[in-house]
Amino acid sequence: MKETSLFTIDCGDFYLREFCEEDVDAIVEITGQPEVAEFLPDWKSTRALRLDWTLNEDIPDNKAFLAAVPNLTDEIIRLGIILKETAEFIGFCTSGIKEELSGSNREVAFAISKHYRNQGYTTKAVKALIQYLLEHTNVKQLNAVVLPHNASSNKVIQKCGFNLSGHAQIDGEQFNHYVLKKKQ
Repeated sequence: MKETSLFTIDCGDFYLREFCEEDVDAIVEITGQPEVAEFLPDWKSTRALRLDWTLNEDIPDNKAFLAAVPNLTDEIIRLGIILKETAEFIGFCTSGIKEELSGSNREVAFAISKHYRNQGYTTKAVKALIQYLLEHTNVKQLNAVVLPHNASSNKVIQKCGFNLSGHAQIDGEQFNHYVLKKKQ
């Protein structure tokens, strides 16, 4: 496969790249880590299920998202965090509609392998996705919902310029609801 045929966002020592079939094992490994599975339980899966999701949802969803730019509605993008030096898939950043939120409900979500935490990759990746969305699409507001006890993700969201706007009840749990509005 030619990497150059895939959408990427350059982030210096790594890049964001749309998911591809070769990412399946890394996604399964990362989403199976207890620290990730606790906060993103819907992402945990078997390899067979992740392969099915990647081929039949992630890749087509990314193509639909990119085809819709700049006029997004409910499209989803899922981007891997890929180290340039080794081409290793170390995490992911996504943006889609969070139906549990009212109004402008496009959210950002993310996860990174336990082997690469506290090195700035996640914050830099989320900032790059935010910049892309605000500069190249019709998105005017982004949301993030984070469990209060997920200290690391709360920090990342705050470092990325989101402001706490209140709380959201989702599946019986209370989340911190953050908002970032495009500057006019």
